[in-house]
Amino acid sequence: MIVAVVRFPMDPSQPADAVRSSFEASAPAYQSVPGLVRKHFLRAEDGSEGGGVYLWDSRAAADAWYTDAWRERLTQKFGAAPAIEYFESPVTVDAGGVTVA
Repeated sequence: MIVAVVRFPMDPSQPADAVRSSFEASAPAYQSVPGLVRKHFLRAEDGSEGGGVYLWDSRAAADAWYTDAWRERLTQKFGAAPAIEYFESPVTVDAGGVTVA
């Protein structure tokens, strides 16, 4: 599994409820992304940064999503290019137990 952490600047004056509503509105678009296992939407406690933590079944699936068009769309929306960090996730723990990739 591959974890991608995406971050972008946000307007800290935007109320948390408005950010949550925006994230909720966009959530259905991620339900059918090939190779995406899970996405967690993020908002910094001070509201200055947002992003997502994505769990992908492969790096190829992640690379297919993070295209130049995707980067440009986020740059236009948030005023700066998103930062992406990739990590391998060989073990995942959740309430149901442990999964080894």
